[in-house]
Amino acid sequence: MLSRYLPVFLILALLAEVLGTIGGFGSSVFFVPVANFYFDFQSVLGITALFHLSSNVTKIAFFRKGLDKRLLLYLGIPAIIFVSIGAFLSKYVNPGMLGLILGVFLIVLSLVFLIFKKLVIEDGNKNAIAGGVLSGLSAGLLGTGGAIRGITMAAFKMDKATFIATSAAI
Repeated sequence: MLSRYLPVFLILALLAEVLGTIGGFGSSVFFVPVANFYFDFQSVLGITALFHLSSNVTKIAFFRKGLDKRLLLYLGIPAIIFVSIGAFLSKYVNPGMLGLILGVFLIVLSLVFLIFKKLVIEDGNKNAIAGGVLSGLSAGLLGTGGAIRGITMAAFKMDKATFIATSAAI
């Protein structure tokens, strides 16, 4: 059955990647909900990992001069540790519940930034670590953490190339 819809899925996956790269917050914000129409949640997490690997290698190759080593350390290491913890924990949570949590999470995050328009995250090592922990846990558990990582990284007011390269490396 999937082979019948494969061209549509591939076009939507490409569109998710382009929109995520342009937006600067990661393609999984778009990709995970789309992929959930075609695959079970655990498969979506695995496909998302492969999707990110190929996408991020390409981004790093294009924007490698922009890597921010400080953010790689303070945001990246906690994100890597907590994505592993989240992925481990996802085995013990009902996939339907994870989908519900993802939907509620994205709606609440959107509402927070719509209601509190002047909400600003300050740049600093503590906030980088907190953003890494939250984005990693969210990515491992729900399949998407780019929005949190993007919000955290935006506090550091970096140019687009640095943002893309550092986010891809993480």
